[in-house]
Amino acid sequence: MPCNRFFSLAALSVGICFPAAALAGADNAAVNVARAAELAAIRAKHEQTEREVAAIMKTRQEEIRRERGGGRPKSSSNVDGEARPAVPVEHWSYEGETGPQRWGKINPAWAKCHSGNRQSPIDIREGIQVELETVNFDYKPAAFNVVNNGHTVQVNFGAGNRISLTGRTYELMQFHFHHPAEETVGGRGFPMVAHLHHKDAEGRLAIVAVLIESGDPNPVVQTVWNNLPLEANEPLVPTITMDVSQLLPQRREYYTYMGSLTTPPCSEGVLWIVMKQPITLSPQQIAIFARLYPMNARPVQATAGRLIKESQ
Repeated sequence: MPCNRFFSLAALSVGICFPAAALAGADNAAVNVARAAELAAIRAKHEQTEREVAAIMKTRQEEIRRERGGGRPKSSSNVDGEARPAVPVEHWSYEGETGPQRWGKINPAWAKCHSGNRQSPIDIREGIQVELETVNFDYKPAAFNVVNNGHTVQVNFGAGNRISLTGRTYELMQFHFHHPAEETVGGRGFPMVAHLHHKDAEGRLAIVAVLIESGDPNPVVQTVWNNLPLEANEPLVPTITMDVSQLLPQRREYYTYMGSLTTPPCSEGVLWIVMKQPITLSPQQIAIFARLYPMNARPVQATAGRLIKESQ
């Protein structure tokens, strides 16, 4: 049966085609009512769509405002009104908002950096001169790797190098450098220092500090510089061995005191052994490290009545 070319929207939506004869005989009033109902439905649908679009636009505008504001989570404040990040961060440095003065506030796990009373480094002075036990350095050529960890150049070792002192044996884990030296002696500073980190079977730490002056080149340090990795945090593993004993001074007198790590988390209970005789690096060797790290030294901390002993 042929269809009329005029369709209602409702009929079109369901795919109905009315015969011409049926339309001709329909009641005009009924048709008008049906069309009015269709128009009302269309208008309601249109208004609903407008509301949905408005809601989407409002949400997007809020997102844009947050993005322009930095997109960072809101910070909370402590009882002193000091803003702190909502989530603890792990980044620290030697200056600015993440520098040493704020380490203890950046992350709760680093609280000792701010509240500890046995912190390192210190200005070594007024030590008691006594007959200190000789440190037994049992160092031998060993495999190693070098990493630039973003805070210093660090040389890592496996088992095999150790020191013995006060009935305990400590394994050498790594050594690294600071520029300038972190510790001072009677107020005197040094261009650099090497910190040799050791740990015993119970997890106690002993750090040997070797102060550095400008002078003749050092073969161990030159080996480290020769094997500097090209990328940060990617260890370079040379095919040669290193004899760490060549990093030690000829004389073995030392200062000793109880302190802490000099970087976060600033854990205390660390036995410090600071060699009294400095070693030398050439000006060129010092300049190489200074180019990488112009300043990576924590300021000296309060002695807080600690006992300092030194070899006679």
